[in-house]
Amino acid sequence: MNENFQDRVKQALETIRPYLKADGGDVELVRITEEGIVEVRLTGACVGCPMSHMTLRAGVERALIREVPGIRRVEAVN
Repeated sequence: MNENFQDRVKQALETIRPYLKADGGDVELVRITEEGIVEVRLTGACVGCPMSHMTLRAGVERALIREVPGIRRVEAVN
C-alpha cells in the first residue's frame, strides 16, 4: 500500500481514538496488507475486554471501511 493510503488509515484511526481512550483503551496500526486488510493492536483496557471484538467490528472496522476505500477488513493481532 502506498504512503497516502497508510496516512488515510492513520487519520481514520485518529477519529475513533478518543472513544477508545475514554474507556481506557487505544489502538495501534500494525500493518496494511496488499489485500486491504488492516491489522491493529488493541491496547490498554481493550486488552482482554469482553467487548473488544464488538469494538473492533462496530467501531474500528466500520470507521476505516467508511473513510478509506479499499479497506476490506480489520483484524486484531497481539
